[in-house]
Amino acid sequence: MTLVYFDHNATTCVDDAVLNAMLPYFQQEFGNASSRHDLGIQARRAIDKARRQVAEAVGVQPVQVIFTSGGSEANNLFIRGASDNLKPGHVFISAIEHPCVLKPAQALSRHSSEPWNLQQLPVNPSGQIDLEAAKLALQQHPPKLVSVMLANNETGVIQDVAAVAEMARVNGAVVHTDAVQGLGKIPVDFAHLNVHAMTLSAHKINGPKGAAALIVDKRLLLKPLIYGGGHENGLRSGTENVPAIVGFGLACELAKARTAETARHVSELRDRLEQGLISMDAVIFGREAIRIPNTCYFALPDIEGDTLVVKLDKAGFAVAAGAACSSVNPGQSHVLSAMQVDPMLARCAVRVSLGRDNTMQQIDDFLRATQRIAAELKQMSSFSSQ
Repeated sequence: MTLVYFDHNATTCVDDAVLNAMLPYFQQEFGNASSRHDLGIQARRAIDKARRQVAEAVGVQPVQVIFTSGGSEANNLFIRGASDNLKPGHVFISAIEHPCVLKPAQALSRHSSEPWNLQQLPVNPSGQIDLEAAKLALQQHPPKLVSVMLANNETGVIQDVAAVAEMARVNGAVVHTDAVQGLGKIPVDFAHLNVHAMTLSAHKINGPKGAAALIVDKRLLLKPLIYGGGHENGLRSGTENVPAIVGFGLACELAKARTAETARHVSELRDRLEQGLISMDAVIFGREAIRIPNTCYFALPDIEGDTLVVKLDKAGFAVAAGAACSSVNPGQSHVLSAMQVDPMLARCAVRVSLGRDNTMQQIDDFLRATQRIAAELKQMSSFSSQ
């Protein structure tokens, strides 16, 4: 049985062209980019090219690209690195941030000597930041740091980052966005988002795991998380992962070139998927909001999400019960809690996130399998209650 992969928000398969670009840097071109001999110089040139490719994907200068090992490190570099250059004050994040933003922000608020005051911006039932509530909160408690994700990893709901940034900048705040789920699905432009820093990750755009970047305003002052030889303009010491960085660069180039085509394709697939799910009385979370085009977060009432995910996996479909990171700490989604979703319905949540290689036939097969499994589970439930 061939597995149909519907979990692209968790990770993606490395593109053939990306893999081919990476391969020479494992063996033939294996030099350390800090070495002065020819192998080292070739590695440095490869990194420089990748830096240009990442920069061009989001409309910045190469010097603004700081390579990291992943999106989590990049988010921590912003929150911890920026806060270390500021006197403690108010730090604002949205109520639906990924744990790698939420956890370091919480750590600031628990700092033993001078703790920061952590505030969360509420979202409405569609998963969008309540801009009026945000404006009031930012006026009452002028922030020093703000982080708001561009697109939510569970619901796919897109946030008006530029509007929040404008409110925050009035008070002199430093603003960041986690744009990991946006790149390759919607146009992403650093200047348009009006932020000081932005996080990107390779493995969400058919690149390798182990490479990501923090895009920074040239005037932003950060302290590094990792000290050492002064790599990445002194902000991220450590021998560069040249193969992964090379792959990240090409993945960014391809993602930007394919964004419009991919968005059209996965939008058509998602429309068919959601029509079929609604016919089964499914609830689609965030359906009234603008979303990235590949994501459908749904619930079939009275059918637990974890159970449905396992059954679908056995039927040949890889989907998720919420975010991939939640499998480490299972429980109700904090995103759905923030959206005021009934806890019983939230337990039924399943996420489908589509990719450019998925087909309409796969959608139709998935709908048939879901309908069959749902009927079987409801029948089992009725028998057990008798």
